[in-house]
Amino acid sequence: MEEVPHDCPGADSAQAGRGASCQGCPNQRLCASGAGATPDPAIEEIKEKMKTVKHKILVLSGKGGVGKSTFSAHLAHGLAEDENTQIALLDIDICGPSIPKIMGLEGEQVHQSGSGWSPVYMEDNLGVMSVGFLLSSPDDAVIWRGPKKNGMIKQFLRDVDWGEVDYLIVDTPPGTSDEHLSVIQYLAAAHIDGAVIITTPQEVSLQDVRKEINFCQKVKLPIIGVVENMSGFICPKCKKESQIFPPTTGGAELMCKDLEVPLLGRVPLDPLIGKNCDKGQSFLIDAPDSPATLAYRSIIQKIQEFCNLRQSEEENLISS
Repeated sequence: MEEVPHDCPGADSAQAGRGASCQGCPNQRLCASGAGATPDPAIEEIKEKMKTVKHKILVLSGKGGVGKSTFSAHLAHGLAEDENTQIALLDIDICGPSIPKIMGLEGEQVHQSGSGWSPVYMEDNLGVMSVGFLLSSPDDAVIWRGPKKNGMIKQFLRDVDWGEVDYLIVDTPPGTSDEHLSVIQYLAAAHIDGAVIITTPQEVSLQDVRKEINFCQKVKLPIIGVVENMSGFICPKCKKESQIFPPTTGGAELMCKDLEVPLLGRVPLDPLIGKNCDKGQSFLIDAPDSPATLAYRSIIQKIQEFCNLRQSEEENLISS
């Protein structure tokens, strides 16, 4: 059964399909028509399409500018280092698609095949999809209301020929709005492993991330854990650590302890991360001994362990 927004007025309400929380919902038109909450047929179609995708991970944060796209890209790069592992990276930041730039794929176009849209492949085992591939110029603004964003996400999930995939990583925009509700509703029947939530150490970021954690709990989305990004700066010469964004309220560690969610790790600032993203290159390969690379690899390993444990638990449940 699909998840619904926590403030959904309900199919029998006078506000069904008309409330603020209805905007962008797959069932909005049906509810507004009085036909009841008949599921969007795309949900079953997406479930069928996603049978070839083993693990689905959302990268979230209530705050913009904390490094979601950077983390999503490096998670994809790290997982794809195993040539036997097939990775898909889906960018649903409709208004700010930065994945094409970070992955070095600007100017690439999406091609249509008999089985749907073909992802743009960075490596043989790393496919990428983004609205950025559909724009005539990287400077084009996407000025869309919720329902059109919802339709685009539906197409990405239903009409892209992902093929056999081990990990689908979904990079999301900041917030807890249309795009987040849409991807969760459309993937609800297909099973989502969980969310990785990105923050930076300062309170102005943590207060929005707390809302994101609350959102995950309300829509019953498992939380894989929290990553504290830009967590200090280690000088490459003297090796001294400086706090660029001081954790005045205890940072992600205290927040995770208070909210009882796992802290996956901290990624320190490294100027090369930004440079590599601008060049569309993998920082993990370019700076293998950086403290940030070691942090990324530790976090990626924890995410893999979480997904494998979830898969084992489900297989045991089915067999019993």
